[in-house]
Amino acid sequence: MRVLVTGGAGFIGSHVADLLAASGHAVTLLDDLLPQAHGAGAAPDYVEPHRFVQGDVADRRLLRGLLSDVDAVCHQAAVVGHGLDPSDAPMYALNNDYATAVLLAEMHVAGLTKLVLASSMVVYGEGRYSCIQHGVVPPAPRRQSDVDAGRFEPPCPECGRELESQLVPEDAPLRPQSTYAATKLAQEHLAAAWARQTGGTVWALRYHNVYGPRMPQNTPYAGVASLFRSALVRGEAPTVLEDGNQRRDFVHVQDVARANLVALETPGPSGDLTAVNVCSGMPHTVGELATELAKACGGPAPRIIGGARPADVRHVVADPARAEKLLGFRAAVPFESGIASFATAPLRAPTPVAGT
Repeated sequence: MRVLVTGGAGFIGSHVADLLAASGHAVTLLDDLLPQAHGAGAAPDYVEPHRFVQGDVADRRLLRGLLSDVDAVCHQAAVVGHGLDPSDAPMYALNNDYATAVLLAEMHVAGLTKLVLASSMVVYGEGRYSCIQHGVVPPAPRRQSDVDAGRFEPPCPECGRELESQLVPEDAPLRPQSTYAATKLAQEHLAAAWARQTGGTVWALRYHNVYGPRMPQNTPYAGVASLFRSALVRGEAPTVLEDGNQRRDFVHVQDVARANLVALETPGPSGDLTAVNVCSGMPHTVGELATELAKACGGPAPRIIGGARPADVRHVVADPARAEKLLGFRAAVPFESGIASFATAPLRAPTPVAGT
């Protein structure tokens, strides 16, 4: 299969490209090398084995030339992460949503009908919770006064009791709470509309907390594992918000790449988008991640500082059942060995933050 990987010089996209090529597929990488992820903008050396094109996914003329020579698209390109503040919104919308709309339009022109979309667990917002009295309920918003007092668990909207987090299935309500999350959900909606209009097939892979080699250093657009590792490289203790007990599902980038390969090779329902969680199925706390990484790096122990960023969620832990049922995918890299290898894995060169 001939595959265009957008964002192919990025953290996840580059691993997807490597695995696709190793599996016999012909791969073309498209990446704009945005400074938020790539600093000065030079293509990293790990793209050298592949056909690499520097350019914008929203460049219709460029896309037409590339899409005429492929069978499927693996769309990884996006501005990711929590970002700085709402002033980032135009950049997120331009790169994540407008560019996706252009890509889908040009795929239609080229007659392509196979798309694998990099989505994210952030579309869920808060995870799934149950109350001992009221069953599964949407959590009430956390009040700033509770956060300031060290009460971090979201309450039941009916009785105010502390809720218990559960595994999040793909049919859970979608309640994005950040700009990034809103743009990822919009990508899913755009892709679903494209599938219905064209008879195309979309696998929307909802990545949970991905970590591994080639994560960018020192950028607010990186994941929490990269932020902790960057601090340890600087000789600093990882800084953990809240009480460190917020639960996530950390999945190694090698597993994420394999999920993309399987999705590309698996026929999906025509005229529809199928979402699947890409996760380990073994949740851990953010505090556990920081502690394990500090030990593996031989660095200072984490600092638990309380507080919470706006739009932070308490728990998001994933149900892996649908990915196993539909794609035969189950993550293979254990948390302990994955974190141990990540402690010494190469990261991308430090990326300067705007204004510094």
